[in-house]
Amino acid sequence: MASHILILGGDGYLGWPTAMYFSQRGYEVTVVDNYMRRHACDEIDVGMLYPVPTLQARAKIWHEHTGKEIKVVIGDLGDPEVMRSLFNGNVKYDWAVNPQFSGIPETVVHYAEQPSAPYSLMDYKRADITITNNLRVTNNLVFAVRDYARDTHIIKLGTMGEYGTPNIDIEEGWLEIEHKGRKGKFLFPRQAGSLYHTTKVMDTDLLWFAVRMWDLKVTDLMQGPVYGNETEESAIDERLNTIFNYDEVFGTVVNRFVVQAIAGYPLTVYGQGGQTRGYLNIKDTLQCVHRSTETPADKGELRIFNQIMETFSVKELAELTQKVGNKLGHNVEVKSIENPRKEAEEHYYNPSYQGLIDIGVEPHYLTEEVMEQMLRVADRYKDNIRNDVIFRGVKW
Repeated sequence: MASHILILGGDGYLGWPTAMYFSQRGYEVTVVDNYMRRHACDEIDVGMLYPVPTLQARAKIWHEHTGKEIKVVIGDLGDPEVMRSLFNGNVKYDWAVNPQFSGIPETVVHYAEQPSAPYSLMDYKRADITITNNLRVTNNLVFAVRDYARDTHIIKLGTMGEYGTPNIDIEEGWLEIEHKGRKGKFLFPRQAGSLYHTTKVMDTDLLWFAVRMWDLKVTDLMQGPVYGNETEESAIDERLNTIFNYDEVFGTVVNRFVVQAIAGYPLTVYGQGGQTRGYLNIKDTLQCVHRSTETPADKGELRIFNQIMETFSVKELAELTQKVGNKLGHNVEVKSIENPRKEAEEHYYNPSYQGLIDIGVEPHYLTEEVMEQMLRVADRYKDNIRNDVIFRGVKW
């Protein structure tokens, strides 16, 4: 019998590609979403690069092309009963070829959170939405697993932003400390730079509590910013493409720069662009989750991987975008603007990220060829780009 994987936040930038990736490899897949991100984009009027069908429609398109089923549940996972229905058999599918309950999932991938740092700090209302959604969903998940599925492996998408930019090397989640002659192992100190990232810190604490108290199995993937939109599975039909934001609020920096280059909009480098982070291709997100599924954490283990493949400063990313964009005939300008964020622009940054390589992930790197491919994709949809939504100037 095929292994059953449950994907929370299955309509999102990472959720939908993950669903297709596992379905293509023979897993039984169920996705859950309440379109929170889409509604937030509509609410603040930010555009997407291309229209994206509903989750139900995409699941149907996937089935028509592959004969494989991705079951869809539309529901708010902040409601504990919706979460629990996914484990106790009371689930109601909004699209399924076979509406019979797929059984308790062997793996749960938790993407179901408000994912934007700027959105979390736009005002007190969005701050409340971020905290309420993110922490309730995680709390509801660990209690559902405790009560119905203690053998289920939880894979949680964390963020490298939990660590901040400390003046020491960033280890993979844990740190050995010697104090007054005694030694102990503790979660690596974290100093989030936004309210969104702070909720991710709290997620890790909730998961660590559940692991210690109830012997749950958890892998926490501390992911850096992701770039790209094309995967092997989405190439089947452009209607299977994932959500792609290019605005300041929901778009990641590489994706924003690519669209800005095509639109003739100066690349928005905050300050001098010395901010350095770890990055990865969307294809590697799928690999990381898959490898983590195949080699699950042990009972009573909170396993943490730093999910990045290489590091860049913002200035380096802008220069790469400019170089490749100009080669393709675009007149790409880089513009330094006042940094709207409270963050260090020059800092030490040396994270460890060997764990995922050790379990079989084969990295894709951000080469000129990869950048060129992304620019060509954005160019296909250049008539959809709205320059007025690229920069909103959200400050904190």
